Amino acid sequence: MHDAHEFLQTFAVVLAAAGLTTVIFQRLRQPVVFGYLLAGMIVGPHVPIPVVANEATVQTLAETGVILLLFSLGLEFSLSKLIRVGPRAGIVAVAQSSLMIWIGYSLGRAFGWTTIESFYAGAIIAISSTTIIAKAFQEQRVTGRFTDLVLGVLIIEDLIGIFLLAILTALSAGSELSASSLAITGMRLGIFLVALIVVGLLVIPRSVRAVVRMNRPETTLIASMAICFMAALLAQAFGYSVALGAFIAGSLVGESGEEKTVAHLIEPVRDVFAAIFFVAVGMLIDPALVAEYWLPVVLFTLAVVVGKVFGVTISAFFTGFSTRTALQTGMSLAQIGEFSFIIATVGLATGATRGFLYPIAVAVSAITTLITPWLIRAAAPTATFVDSKLPRPIQTFVTLYGSWIERISESRSARTQRPRVRRLLGLLVLDVVAIAVVLIGAALETERFTTLLSQWSGLTDLAARMIVIAGTGAIMVPLLIGFFRTARQLGNLLAHEALPAVEKGVDYAAAPRRALIVTLQLAVVIVAVVFVVAVVKPFYPRIGSTLVVSIGVGVLLLVLGITFWRTAADLYGHARAGAEVIVAVLAQQMAAEKNSGASAHGAPSLDKVGKILPGLGDPVSLRIEPGSTLEGKTLAGANLRGLTGATVLAIVRGDQQVLMPSGQETLREGDVLAVVGSHEAVQSARTLIASSASAPGQGLSTE
Repeated sequence: MHDAHEFLQTFAVVLAAAGLTTVIFQRLRQPVVFGYLLAGMIVGPHVPIPVVANEATVQTLAETGVILLLFSLGLEFSLSKLIRVGPRAGIVAVAQSSLMIWIGYSLGRAFGWTTIESFYAGAIIAISSTTIIAKAFQEQRVTGRFTDLVLGVLIIEDLIGIFLLAILTALSAGSELSASSLAITGMRLGIFLVALIVVGLLVIPRSVRAVVRMNRPETTLIASMAICFMAALLAQAFGYSVALGAFIAGSLVGESGEEKTVAHLIEPVRDVFAAIFFVAVGMLIDPALVAEYWLPVVLFTLAVVVGKVFGVTISAFFTGFSTRTALQTGMSLAQIGEFSFIIATVGLATGATRGFLYPIAVAVSAITTLITPWLIRAAAPTATFVDSKLPRPIQTFVTLYGSWIERISESRSARTQRPRVRRLLGLLVLDVVAIAVVLIGAALETERFTTLLSQWSGLTDLAARMIVIAGTGAIMVPLLIGFFRTARQLGNLLAHEALPAVEKGVDYAAAPRRALIVTLQLAVVIVAVVFVVAVVKPFYPRIGSTLVVSIGVGVLLLVLGITFWRTAADLYGHARAGAEVIVAVLAQQMAAEKNSGASAHGAPSLDKVGKILPGLGDPVSLRIEPGSTLEGKTLAGANLRGLTGATVLAIVRGDQQVLMPSGQETLREGDVLAVVGSHEAVQSARTLIASSASAPGQGLSTE
């Protein structure tokens, strides 16, 4: 009875504190997650308030919250949804997660933490918060193309987080790392996942559909929760996190097609225990410990915000999104949340990390949670500001690059080449994995092979070590050659699909095709390097190796940056030559209209120019009509490129012609703008200019 009374008392105290703080934070229009963390601090042992909940009881309830939270995330994940979000979201998620693991690990080693603690630190800051972002989008009523990309990246990141949990749980068991133990760990994880998914697909979707057909909500709820907790228990029995089993259970239930029904029923139960989970997290926050480790808190917060904004923006741009969309996505994902708490909990529970890492993770999450709504609000104006400050060659490149990626996805011939593209992508993945495996094997087994070679041959340890290193290099050379060769083939294939070469005559698409090839190759190299470094770095824990890798990556990025700049400058010259052709065509058509007495209303067509100059996307001509709100504004003030992603290559104003106009060029009534970009960007520009003429006095918003 005493235990039952203590349980009831703890449950009441936790829910009362959570209920009070969630009401306050709803009133303040702040994320309720932060209110739960505050409630945990209030009922926790580290703040001198005479209301203390039993920590062991709360932690037991919190584990239930973790299971239900991951089960709900699994319901939202399905193979069909993964296919729908496309490979671009996957590239962004893998690139930014790898970058953040590398940054977190490097910071941990710089603070003198152990290798496993540093690896945990990297994993903690790698995954953004689905809960916090979804809540922020809902409260601010955020919509737009970038939200689809954000949700797609979050789906892939959740999957990455699950695998990180499984790997960290296995590595935290205390077994000594070696190439064989690592391979066995990976094989065991793979076999467990395959067996659970295959058996689950045969049984669970059919069972869930049968239960739902009974039309008894309580039966559906109980059966779904039974599947969830049985899978969590099974994962724990095999030595993995309960979160892994719960996530897979949710995914399997989602494959039944009844995920919305199950999610609706389980949502209230999940919310109660998820709140308890966040309260439990808050109970572990020790303000004195956070104050002691204030420097890591500040640096990791900066790493999350700057690293995620940079990593997501760059990778999203390389996958074909506009500067505005890429930057809005990056600023929306600049926080950590529930997965970070779960990963930190695993480290604390297994003894792999010391007590200081957990409150640091929670403090960083709390700070980034607070600033997330502000970052989302500031995303659009920040994107406008950044776009206006880009050098003009980069502005032109950004606009045209989006149109090339669009052509790749829409090209009919590209569809026939998809098997070849998939084959090249598969080869790239195999090359990258093989390179990582060789480097990890070298790190783990160099000492053993050096000793064996020294004993067998009688060589000194130094000579034996040099031979082993040379052997590793000999293995790496063909792998690197194969990687770069495949990257070049993939870039050439995709570039020729977007901008086919002509069999006869002048190849006007040569310059943009060359720019696209270089950019695609750069993107592949950057993603591969970041991924390999993030995976391999924990096996080279010495500070000297971190410095060498950082310098090497810095030099590589510098070389790639110089190459990219030269390519953009060449493309700018090509675009200027194209602008001259466009202006000549517009002037000729306008003169013909004037001589024939035709009405000047509307703008002449540039359909033929788009076929002659395929590297310039879909050029169109748009006229500034009388009464347009654009009249008298500068191009920078109109913010046409920032709002739509399209670029004005030229302006024809009577007999006057302005090539590659600057942002200070003032728009006048009757101006004909030659606009280029992707089909979507051009259509947005057309709509924007048409609305400016039909709705005088409203002006253009830069939001």
